[in-house]
Amino acid sequence: MSRSVDAVVIGSGHNGLVAAAYLARAGWRVEVIERNPEPGGAVATEELTEPGYRHDTFSSWHPLFHTSAAWAELGEELRSRGLDYVNAEDVVTATATPNGAVVAHRDPERTVEGLAPADRDAYLADVSALGAQMDLIGELLGTRLGSAHAARLTATLARRLGVRDGLAFGARLASSARGWLESRFEGRELPDLLAPWVLHTGLTPDDAGGGFQLLALAGALHQIGMPVVSGGSDNFVTAFVRLIEDHGGALRTSVEVERIEVRDGRAAGVVAGGEEILAERAVIANTTPTQLYGRLLPAGAVPERAMEEARRFRFSARAGTQIHLALSEPPRWRADDRLARAPIVHVTGGLNAVSLACAQARAGLLPAEPTIVCGQPTALDPSRAPDGAAIIWIQLQEVPYRPTGDAAGEIDVADGTWTPELESAYADRIVSHLAPHIENLPAAIVGRTILSPTTLERRNPNFVRGDIYAGATDLDQSYLWRPLPSYGSHSAPLEGLYQCGASTYPGPGLNAASGRIVAMDLLTPPFRERVRARLSGG
Repeated sequence: MSRSVDAVVIGSGHNGLVAAAYLARAGWRVEVIERNPEPGGAVATEELTEPGYRHDTFSSWHPLFHTSAAWAELGEELRSRGLDYVNAEDVVTATATPNGAVVAHRDPERTVEGLAPADRDAYLADVSALGAQMDLIGELLGTRLGSAHAARLTATLARRLGVRDGLAFGARLASSARGWLESRFEGRELPDLLAPWVLHTGLTPDDAGGGFQLLALAGALHQIGMPVVSGGSDNFVTAFVRLIEDHGGALRTSVEVERIEVRDGRAAGVVAGGEEILAERAVIANTTPTQLYGRLLPAGAVPERAMEEARRFRFSARAGTQIHLALSEPPRWRADDRLARAPIVHVTGGLNAVSLACAQARAGLLPAEPTIVCGQPTALDPSRAPDGAAIIWIQLQEVPYRPTGDAAGEIDVADGTWTPELESAYADRIVSHLAPHIENLPAAIVGRTILSPTTLERRNPNFVRGDIYAGATDLDQSYLWRPLPSYGSHSAPLEGLYQCGASTYPGPGLNAASGRIVAMDLLTPPFRERVRARLSGG
Protein backbone atom coordinates (compact mmCIF):
# COMPACT_ATOMS: atom_id res chain seq x y z
CA MET A 1 0.00 0.00 0.00
CA SER A 2 1.18 3.53 -0.73
CA ARG A 3 -0.19 7.03 -0.67
CA SER A 4 1.31 10.44 -1.36
CA VAL A 5 1.70 13.82 0.32
CA ASP A 6 3.77 16.86 -0.59
CA ALA A 7 6.27 16.53 2.25
CA VAL A 8 7.15 14.00 4.93
CA VAL A 9 8.87 15.17 8.10
CA ILE A 10 10.80 12.49 10.00
CA GLY A 11 10.72 13.36 13.70
CA SER A 12 8.61 15.87 15.62
CA GLY A 13 11.34 17.78 17.40
CA HIS A 14 10.57 21.48 17.46
CA ASN A 15 12.41 22.20 14.19
CA GLY A 16 10.43 19.48 12.44
CA LEU A 17 7.22 21.04 13.76
CA VAL A 18 8.35 24.50 12.64
CA ALA A 19 9.08 23.29 9.10
CA ALA A 20 5.76 21.45 8.93
CA ALA A 21 3.86 24.49 10.21
CA TYR A 22 5.26 26.81 7.53
CA LEU A 23 4.63 24.30 4.75
CA ALA A 24 1.10 23.51 5.91
CA ARG A 25 0.28 27.22 6.09
CA ALA A 26 1.43 27.47 2.46
CA GLY A 27 -1.06 24.79 1.43
CA TRP A 28 1.29 21.80 1.30
CA ARG A 29 0.03 18.37 2.31
CA VAL A 30 2.43 17.62 5.16
CA GLU A 31 2.77 14.57 7.38
CA VAL A 32 5.01 14.43 10.45
CA ILE A 33 6.01 10.95 11.63
CA GLU A 34 7.21 10.41 15.20
CA ARG A 35 8.54 7.18 16.74
CA ASN A 36 7.58 8.10 20.33
CA PRO A 37 4.04 8.03 21.74
CA GLU A 38 4.06 11.82 22.17
CA PRO A 39 5.28 14.50 19.75
CA GLY A 40 7.80 17.17 20.64
CA GLY A 41 11.21 15.52 20.75
CA ALA A 42 13.20 17.37 23.43
CA VAL A 43 10.14 19.44 24.39
CA ALA A 44 7.92 17.58 26.84
CA THR A 45 6.20 17.97 30.20
CA GLU A 46 5.48 15.02 32.48
CA GLU A 47 4.50 14.22 36.04
CA LEU A 48 7.86 12.53 36.56
CA THR A 49 7.88 12.52 40.36
CA GLU A 50 4.54 12.94 42.11
CA PRO A 51 0.98 13.74 40.95
CA GLY A 52 0.48 17.45 40.38
CA TYR A 53 4.16 18.19 39.77
CA ARG A 54 4.60 19.01 36.06
CA HIS A 55 8.27 18.77 35.12
CA ASP A 56 9.68 19.89 31.78
CA THR A 57 11.53 16.81 30.60
CA PHE A 58 14.66 17.75 28.65
CA SER A 59 14.44 21.45 27.61
CA SER A 60 12.56 24.14 29.47
CA TRP A 61 13.62 27.74 28.74
CA HIS A 62 12.75 29.59 25.52
CA PRO A 63 14.74 32.86 25.20
CA LEU A 64 16.20 31.84 21.81
CA PHE A 65 12.74 31.10 20.44
CA HIS A 66 11.66 34.60 21.42
CA THR A 67 14.48 36.09 19.33
CA SER A 68 13.57 33.96 16.31
CA ALA A 69 11.85 34.90 13.09
CA ALA A 70 9.50 31.95 13.67
CA TRP A 71 8.12 33.53 16.84
CA ALA A 72 7.76 36.89 15.10
CA GLU A 73 5.90 35.29 12.18
CA LEU A 74 3.91 32.54 13.90
CA GLY A 75 3.48 33.97 17.38
CA GLU A 76 -0.07 35.23 17.02
CA GLU A 77 -1.27 31.96 15.50
CA LEU A 78 0.42 29.99 18.27
CA ARG A 79 -1.03 32.21 20.99
CA SER A 80 -4.50 31.69 19.56
CA ARG A 81 -3.91 27.95 19.96
CA GLY A 82 -2.99 28.12 23.63
CA LEU A 83 0.71 29.01 23.75
CA ASP A 84 1.35 31.50 26.54
CA TYR A 85 4.58 32.51 28.28
CA VAL A 86 5.57 33.83 31.68
CA ASN A 87 8.87 35.64 32.01
CA ALA A 88 11.33 37.06 34.48
CA GLU A 89 10.87 40.81 34.73
CA ASP A 90 13.83 41.51 37.01
CA VAL A 91 16.25 38.76 38.08
CA VAL A 92 17.10 36.49 35.12
CA THR A 93 19.89 34.31 36.45
CA ALA A 94 22.38 34.00 39.29
CA THR A 95 25.38 32.00 40.39
CA ALA A 96 25.79 30.66 43.91
CA THR A 97 29.43 30.11 44.88
CA PRO A 98 31.14 29.16 48.15
CA ASN A 99 31.76 32.90 48.64
CA GLY A 100 28.20 34.10 48.13
CA ALA A 101 26.13 34.93 45.05
CA VAL A 102 26.23 37.02 41.88
CA VAL A 103 22.93 38.09 40.36
CA ALA A 104 22.05 39.21 36.82
CA HIS A 105 19.08 41.49 36.12
CA ARG A 106 17.23 42.21 32.90
CA ASP A 107 18.83 45.66 33.12
CA PRO A 108 22.58 45.29 32.41
CA GLU A 109 23.27 48.49 34.38
CA ARG A 110 21.78 46.92 37.52
CA THR A 111 23.74 43.73 36.88
CA VAL A 112 27.08 45.53 37.19
CA GLU A 113 26.16 47.82 40.09
CA GLY A 114 28.86 47.70 42.74
CA LEU A 115 31.51 46.15 40.49
CA ALA A 116 34.91 47.70 39.89
CA PRO A 117 34.56 50.58 37.38
CA ALA A 118 36.80 48.85 34.81
CA ASP A 119 34.74 45.64 34.88
CA ARG A 120 31.46 47.56 34.81
CA ASP A 121 32.51 49.65 31.82
CA ALA A 122 33.96 46.65 29.92
CA TYR A 123 30.81 44.57 30.33
CA LEU A 124 28.46 47.35 29.30
CA ALA A 125 30.68 48.19 26.31
CA ASP A 126 30.79 44.57 25.10
CA VAL A 127 27.05 44.05 25.51
CA SER A 128 26.34 47.33 23.74
CA ALA A 129 28.76 46.62 20.87
CA LEU A 130 27.20 43.24 20.22
CA GLY A 131 23.70 44.67 20.50
CA ALA A 132 24.50 47.21 17.79
CA GLN A 133 25.11 44.37 15.34
CA MET A 134 22.47 41.90 16.51
CA ASP A 135 20.00 42.80 13.79
CA LEU A 136 22.39 41.39 11.18
CA ILE A 137 23.85 38.64 13.36
CA GLY A 138 20.39 37.46 14.39
CA GLU A 139 19.28 37.33 10.77
CA LEU A 140 22.44 35.41 9.82
CA LEU A 141 21.68 32.84 12.54
CA GLY A 142 18.36 32.22 10.83
CA THR A 143 19.70 32.07 7.27
CA ARG A 144 21.39 29.25 5.38
CA LEU A 145 25.04 30.30 5.36
CA GLY A 146 25.71 29.21 1.79
CA SER A 147 22.90 31.32 0.39
CA ALA A 148 23.11 34.59 -1.52
CA HIS A 149 21.13 36.28 1.27
CA ALA A 150 23.75 35.22 3.82
CA ALA A 151 26.48 36.63 1.57
CA ARG A 152 24.65 39.97 1.40
CA LEU A 153 24.19 40.07 5.17
CA THR A 154 27.87 39.27 5.71
CA ALA A 155 28.92 42.01 3.29
CA THR A 156 26.66 44.52 5.06
CA LEU A 157 28.13 43.55 8.43
CA ALA A 158 31.67 43.90 7.07
CA ARG A 159 30.94 47.38 5.68
CA ARG A 160 29.31 48.45 8.93
CA LEU A 161 32.23 47.24 11.06
CA GLY A 162 35.07 48.38 8.86
CA VAL A 163 38.47 46.72 8.64
CA ARG A 164 39.73 47.07 12.21
CA ASP A 165 36.44 46.34 13.98
CA GLY A 166 35.82 43.52 11.51
CA LEU A 167 39.13 41.87 12.39
CA ALA A 168 38.36 42.28 16.08
CA PHE A 169 34.95 40.73 15.53
CA GLY A 170 36.56 37.75 13.82
CA ALA A 171 38.87 37.25 16.77
CA ARG A 172 35.91 37.40 19.14
CA LEU A 173 34.09 34.81 17.02
CA ALA A 174 36.96 32.35 17.55
CA SER A 175 37.79 33.20 21.18
CA SER A 176 37.11 30.91 24.11
CA ALA A 177 34.89 31.93 27.01
CA ARG A 178 37.95 31.93 29.25
CA GLY A 179 39.77 34.17 26.78
CA TRP A 180 36.97 36.73 26.90
CA LEU A 181 36.36 36.57 30.65
CA GLU A 182 40.01 36.72 31.70
CA SER A 183 41.06 39.38 29.21
CA ARG A 184 38.19 41.75 29.93
CA PHE A 185 37.44 41.46 33.65
CA GLU A 186 39.70 41.79 36.68
CA GLY A 187 37.27 40.74 39.40
CA ARG A 188 35.67 37.30 39.91
CA GLU A 189 32.06 38.41 39.85
CA LEU A 190 31.37 38.40 36.11
CA PRO A 191 33.38 35.22 35.37
CA ASP A 192 31.53 33.47 38.22
CA LEU A 193 28.19 34.67 36.85
CA LEU A 194 28.79 33.92 33.18
CA ALA A 195 31.21 30.97 32.97
CA PRO A 196 28.57 28.26 33.64
CA TRP A 197 26.46 29.58 30.77
CA VAL A 198 28.99 28.45 28.16
CA LEU A 199 27.99 24.87 28.99
CA HIS A 200 24.59 25.63 27.46
CA THR A 201 26.29 25.99 24.08
CA GLY A 202 27.80 22.49 24.34
CA LEU A 203 31.29 23.98 24.87
CA THR A 204 33.66 24.22 27.82
CA PRO A 205 35.20 27.50 29.00
CA ASP A 206 38.39 26.63 27.11
CA ASP A 207 36.90 25.71 23.71
CA ALA A 208 37.29 28.02 20.72
CA GLY A 209 34.13 29.88 19.79
CA GLY A 210 32.68 29.99 23.28
CA GLY A 211 33.51 33.65 23.94
CA PHE A 212 31.22 35.00 21.25
CA GLN A 213 28.41 32.59 22.10
CA LEU A 214 28.66 33.43 25.79
CA LEU A 215 28.42 37.15 25.10
CA ALA A 216 25.45 36.53 22.79
CA LEU A 217 23.71 34.55 25.53
CA ALA A 218 24.31 37.34 28.03
CA GLY A 219 22.82 39.84 25.61
CA ALA A 220 19.78 37.62 25.05
CA LEU A 221 19.17 37.31 28.79
CA HIS A 222 19.11 41.09 29.13
CA GLN A 223 16.99 41.62 26.03
CA ILE A 224 14.55 38.73 26.30
CA GLY A 225 14.70 37.37 29.85
CA MET A 226 13.97 33.72 30.61
CA PRO A 227 10.48 32.91 29.30
CA VAL A 228 8.89 29.56 30.12
CA VAL A 229 5.65 28.18 28.74
CA SER A 230 2.73 28.72 31.06
CA GLY A 231 1.53 25.39 32.41
CA GLY A 232 4.40 23.39 30.89
CA SER A 233 6.41 23.17 27.68
CA ASP A 234 4.03 20.56 26.25
CA ASN A 235 1.70 23.48 25.50
CA PHE A 236 4.32 24.65 22.98
CA VAL A 237 4.05 21.29 21.20
CA THR A 238 0.25 21.25 21.39
CA ALA A 239 0.03 24.72 19.80
CA PHE A 240 2.26 23.70 16.90
CA VAL A 241 0.37 20.47 16.32
CA ARG A 242 -2.93 22.38 16.26
CA LEU A 243 -1.47 24.89 13.82
CA ILE A 244 -0.28 22.12 11.49
CA GLU A 245 -3.56 20.21 11.67
CA ASP A 246 -5.69 23.34 11.27
CA HIS A 247 -3.94 23.90 7.93
CA GLY A 248 -4.53 20.36 6.74
CA GLY A 249 -1.31 18.72 7.92
CA ALA A 250 -1.12 15.50 9.90
CA LEU A 251 1.03 14.08 12.69
CA ARG A 252 1.38 10.37 13.49
CA THR A 253 3.01 9.07 16.66
CA SER A 254 4.31 5.64 17.71
CA VAL A 255 5.40 5.03 14.11
CA GLU A 256 9.03 4.35 13.21
CA VAL A 257 10.37 5.44 9.83
CA GLU A 258 12.16 2.35 8.55
CA ARG A 259 13.87 3.86 5.51
CA ILE A 260 13.84 6.64 2.95
CA GLU A 261 12.80 5.56 -0.53
CA VAL A 262 15.10 6.74 -3.33
CA ARG A 263 13.92 6.67 -6.95
CA ASP A 264 15.45 8.20 -10.07
CA GLY A 265 18.11 9.95 -8.02
CA ARG A 266 15.82 11.72 -5.55
CA ALA A 267 14.20 11.13 -2.15
CA ALA A 268 10.78 9.83 -3.16
CA GLY A 269 9.24 9.16 0.25
CA VAL A 270 9.54 6.89 3.27
CA VAL A 271 8.46 3.49 4.51
CA ALA A 272 6.95 3.81 7.98
CA GLY A 273 4.95 1.28 9.93
CA GLY A 274 5.00 -1.00 6.91
CA GLU A 275 3.37 1.65 4.72
CA GLU A 276 4.93 3.51 1.83
CA ILE A 277 4.34 7.27 1.94
CA LEU A 278 5.44 9.07 -1.20
CA ALA A 279 6.69 12.65 -0.89
CA GLU A 280 6.06 14.57 -4.09
CA ARG A 281 8.16 17.59 -3.06
CA ALA A 282 10.44 16.84 -0.09
CA VAL A 283 11.54 14.53 2.70
CA ILE A 284 12.72 16.43 5.77
CA ALA A 285 14.77 14.52 8.35
CA ASN A 286 14.87 15.99 11.86
CA THR A 287 17.65 13.56 12.78
CA THR A 288 21.37 13.31 13.36
CA PRO A 289 23.63 12.64 10.36
CA THR A 290 24.44 9.22 11.82
CA GLN A 291 20.78 8.23 11.62
CA LEU A 292 20.12 9.84 8.26
CA TYR A 293 23.13 8.47 6.40
CA GLY A 294 23.76 5.36 8.48
CA ARG A 295 20.25 3.96 8.89
CA LEU A 296 17.62 5.68 6.78
CA LEU A 297 19.30 6.01 3.38
CA PRO A 298 20.08 3.00 1.20
CA ALA A 299 23.64 2.29 0.14
CA GLY A 300 24.80 4.32 -2.83
CA ALA A 301 22.06 6.95 -2.52
CA VAL A 302 24.51 9.78 -1.77
CA PRO A 303 28.20 10.36 -2.55
CA GLU A 304 30.61 8.19 -0.58
CA ARG A 305 32.27 11.34 0.72
CA ALA A 306 29.03 12.32 2.45
CA MET A 307 28.67 8.86 3.94
CA GLU A 308 32.23 8.96 5.26
CA GLU A 309 31.81 12.41 6.79
CA ALA A 310 28.55 11.30 8.42
CA ARG A 311 30.38 8.33 9.96
CA ARG A 312 32.91 10.79 11.40
CA PHE A 313 30.25 13.11 12.85
CA ARG A 314 31.27 13.57 16.47
CA PHE A 315 29.18 13.58 19.58
CA SER A 316 30.34 15.30 22.73
CA ALA A 317 32.73 13.52 25.07
CA ARG A 318 30.51 14.86 27.86
CA ALA A 319 26.98 13.58 28.33
CA GLY A 320 24.00 15.15 30.04
CA THR A 321 21.96 14.11 33.03
CA GLN A 322 18.80 15.54 34.55
CA ILE A 323 17.46 15.32 38.08
CA HIS A 324 13.91 16.44 38.75
CA LEU A 325 12.94 17.28 42.34
CA ALA A 326 9.44 17.72 43.74
CA LEU A 327 9.49 19.97 46.82
CA SER A 328 6.89 20.45 49.51
CA GLU A 329 7.77 24.17 49.62
CA PRO A 330 9.86 26.62 47.56
CA PRO A 331 13.63 26.45 48.06
CA ARG A 332 15.08 28.89 50.59
CA TRP A 333 18.44 30.14 49.38
CA ARG A 334 20.91 31.22 52.04
CA ALA A 335 23.22 33.71 50.31
CA ASP A 336 20.71 36.12 48.79
CA ASP A 337 16.91 36.09 48.76
CA ARG A 338 16.97 37.24 45.10
CA LEU A 339 18.08 33.72 44.15
CA ALA A 340 14.58 32.47 44.93
CA ARG A 341 13.29 34.62 42.05
CA ALA A 342 15.92 33.56 39.51
CA PRO A 343 14.67 31.16 36.81
CA ILE A 344 18.13 29.53 36.72
CA VAL A 345 20.79 29.48 39.43
CA HIS A 346 24.16 27.92 38.66
CA VAL A 347 25.97 26.40 41.61
CA THR A 348 29.72 26.30 41.03
CA GLY A 349 33.10 27.24 42.39
CA GLY A 350 33.70 29.54 39.43
CA LEU A 351 35.46 29.55 36.08
CA ASN A 352 38.26 27.14 37.03
CA ALA A 353 35.81 24.79 38.73
CA VAL A 354 33.72 24.60 35.54
CA SER A 355 36.83 23.84 33.46
CA LEU A 356 37.99 21.17 35.92
CA ALA A 357 34.60 19.43 36.00
CA CYS A 358 34.53 19.38 32.18
CA ALA A 359 38.03 17.88 32.07
CA GLN A 360 37.12 15.21 34.60
CA ALA A 361 34.01 14.24 32.64
CA ARG A 362 35.98 14.10 29.38
CA ALA A 363 38.44 11.77 31.12
CA GLY A 364 35.57 9.46 32.10
CA LEU A 365 35.30 10.55 35.72
CA LEU A 366 32.27 11.66 37.70
CA PRO A 367 33.20 15.26 38.59
CA ALA A 368 33.96 15.88 42.24
CA GLU A 369 32.47 19.38 42.03
CA PRO A 370 30.00 19.43 39.14
CA THR A 371 28.42 22.58 37.80
CA ILE A 372 24.77 22.39 38.81
CA VAL A 373 22.16 24.08 36.62
CA CYS A 374 19.35 24.60 39.11
CA GLY A 375 16.21 25.61 37.24
CA GLN A 376 13.23 26.97 39.17
CA PRO A 377 10.22 26.99 36.82
CA THR A 378 7.78 27.48 39.68
CA ALA A 379 9.48 30.78 40.51
CA LEU A 380 7.78 32.03 37.34
CA ASP A 381 4.90 29.58 36.96
CA PRO A 382 3.49 28.29 40.27
CA SER A 383 0.84 26.28 38.37
CA ARG A 384 3.39 23.53 37.71
CA ALA A 385 3.19 22.30 41.32
CA PRO A 386 0.48 21.95 43.98
CA ASP A 387 -0.33 25.05 46.03
CA GLY A 388 2.63 26.08 48.15
CA ALA A 389 4.92 23.47 46.55
CA ALA A 390 7.71 23.80 43.99
CA ILE A 391 9.85 21.91 41.51
CA ILE A 392 13.54 22.06 40.73
CA TRP A 393 14.85 21.21 37.25
CA ILE A 394 18.49 20.17 37.48
CA GLN A 395 20.67 19.80 34.41
CA LEU A 396 24.20 18.41 34.58
CA GLN A 397 26.36 18.87 31.49
CA GLU A 398 29.63 17.39 32.76
CA VAL A 399 28.87 13.69 33.03
CA PRO A 400 30.68 10.79 31.31
CA TYR A 401 28.50 8.53 29.19
CA ARG A 402 30.18 5.48 30.69
CA PRO A 403 32.10 6.49 33.83
CA THR A 404 35.41 4.79 34.52
CA GLY A 405 35.84 6.27 37.97
CA ASP A 406 34.90 8.98 40.45
CA ALA A 407 37.11 12.06 40.76
CA ALA A 408 36.16 12.33 44.45
CA GLY A 409 36.94 8.67 45.13
CA GLU A 410 33.58 8.18 46.86
CA ILE A 411 31.30 6.41 44.36
CA ASP A 412 31.90 2.91 43.02
CA VAL A 413 31.08 3.09 39.31
CA ALA A 414 31.54 -0.69 38.83
CA ASP A 415 31.62 -1.38 35.07
CA GLY A 416 30.37 2.12 34.17
CA THR A 417 26.77 1.16 33.53
CA TRP A 418 24.24 3.72 34.74
CA THR A 419 22.38 1.42 37.11
CA PRO A 420 19.71 2.75 39.49
CA GLU A 421 22.30 2.47 42.26
CA LEU A 422 24.83 4.62 40.39
CA GLU A 423 22.16 7.13 39.40
CA SER A 424 21.02 7.43 43.00
CA ALA A 425 24.54 7.80 44.36
CA TYR A 426 25.36 10.61 41.95
CA ALA A 427 22.02 12.35 42.57
CA ASP A 428 22.80 12.20 46.29
CA ARG A 429 26.07 14.03 45.55
CA ILE A 430 24.20 16.75 43.68
CA VAL A 431 21.72 17.26 46.51
CA SER A 432 24.57 17.35 49.03
CA HIS A 433 26.22 20.12 46.98
CA LEU A 434 22.96 22.07 46.90
CA ALA A 435 22.21 21.67 50.60
CA PRO A 436 24.76 24.26 51.84
CA HIS A 437 23.08 26.82 49.56
CA ILE A 438 19.41 25.86 50.12
CA GLU A 439 18.53 25.58 53.78
CA ASN A 440 15.43 23.38 53.36
CA LEU A 441 17.20 20.66 51.36
CA PRO A 442 16.94 17.72 51.51
CA ALA A 443 14.02 17.96 53.98
CA ALA A 444 11.63 19.54 51.42
CA ILE A 445 12.18 16.85 48.77
CA VAL A 446 9.08 14.67 48.34
CA GLY A 447 9.98 13.08 45.00
CA ARG A 448 12.99 12.59 42.73
CA THR A 449 13.50 11.28 39.19
CA ILE A 450 16.86 10.85 37.47
CA LEU A 451 17.43 10.83 33.71
CA SER A 452 20.92 9.41 33.19
CA PRO A 453 22.83 9.61 29.88
CA THR A 454 21.59 6.17 28.87
CA THR A 455 18.00 7.07 29.77
CA LEU A 456 18.22 10.23 27.66
CA GLU A 457 19.65 8.26 24.73
CA ARG A 458 16.91 5.65 24.99
CA ARG A 459 14.15 8.24 25.08
CA ASN A 460 15.47 10.38 22.23
CA PRO A 461 17.58 8.82 19.45
CA ASN A 462 19.13 12.23 18.67
CA PHE A 463 20.80 12.19 22.11
CA VAL A 464 23.51 9.77 20.99
CA ARG A 465 25.73 8.78 23.93
CA GLY A 466 23.68 11.11 26.10
CA ASP A 467 24.76 14.17 24.08
CA ILE A 468 21.87 16.57 24.69
CA TYR A 469 23.08 18.84 21.87
CA ALA A 470 22.86 16.14 19.16
CA GLY A 471 26.49 16.53 18.14
CA ALA A 472 29.66 18.18 19.37
CA THR A 473 29.60 21.95 18.88
CA ASP A 474 33.35 22.45 18.44
CA LEU A 475 34.26 25.17 15.99
CA ASP A 476 35.17 22.69 13.21
CA GLN A 477 31.69 21.13 13.48
CA SER A 478 29.73 24.37 13.53
CA TYR A 479 28.63 27.13 11.15
CA LEU A 480 29.58 26.23 7.53
CA TRP A 481 30.74 22.77 8.63
CA ARG A 482 27.54 21.61 10.31
CA PRO A 483 26.26 18.98 9.78
CA LEU A 484 29.08 17.78 7.48
CA PRO A 485 32.35 19.53 6.57
CA SER A 486 31.80 19.31 2.81
CA TYR A 487 28.00 19.48 2.95
CA GLY A 488 27.29 22.17 5.54
CA SER A 489 23.77 22.75 4.34
CA HIS A 490 20.22 21.83 5.20
CA SER A 491 19.89 20.46 1.67
CA ALA A 492 21.35 16.95 1.68
CA PRO A 493 23.37 15.68 -1.32
CA LEU A 494 20.25 14.01 -2.71
CA GLU A 495 17.51 15.80 -4.58
CA GLY A 496 14.39 16.29 -2.48
CA LEU A 497 16.09 15.47 0.86
CA TYR A 498 16.55 18.04 3.63
CA GLN A 499 17.83 17.92 7.19
CA CYS A 500 16.99 20.09 10.20
CA GLY A 501 17.46 19.97 13.95
CA ALA A 502 20.28 20.55 16.43
CA SER A 503 22.75 18.62 14.27
CA THR A 504 22.45 21.32 11.59
CA TYR A 505 23.26 25.04 11.53
CA PRO A 506 22.86 27.10 13.70
CA GLY A 507 23.06 24.22 16.16
CA PRO A 508 21.36 23.30 19.43
CA GLY A 509 18.91 25.34 21.44
CA LEU A 510 15.22 25.95 21.03
CA ASN A 511 15.83 28.49 18.26
CA ALA A 512 13.44 27.25 15.52
CA ALA A 513 16.02 28.34 12.96
CA SER A 514 16.84 25.21 10.96
CA GLY A 515 13.20 24.21 10.57
CA ARG A 516 12.36 27.64 9.23
CA ILE A 517 15.43 27.67 6.94
CA VAL A 518 14.30 24.41 5.33
CA ALA A 519 10.74 25.64 4.92
CA MET A 520 11.84 28.95 3.39
CA ASP A 521 14.10 27.14 0.93
CA LEU A 522 11.24 24.91 -0.16
CA LEU A 523 8.78 27.78 -0.43
CA THR A 524 11.10 30.04 -2.44
CA PRO A 525 10.63 29.54 -6.19
CA PRO A 526 13.74 28.51 -8.12
CA PHE A 527 15.86 31.32 -9.54
CA ARG A 528 14.70 30.74 -13.13
CA GLU A 529 11.07 30.94 -12.11
CA ARG A 530 11.68 34.20 -10.22
CA VAL A 531 13.43 35.72 -13.24
CA ARG A 532 10.65 34.57 -15.55
CA ALA A 533 8.04 36.08 -13.22
CA ARG A 534 9.85 39.43 -13.16
CA LEU A 535 10.25 39.52 -16.93
CA SER A 536 6.56 38.77 -17.38
CA GLY A 537 5.61 41.42 -14.85
CA GLY A 538 4.33 38.89 -12.32
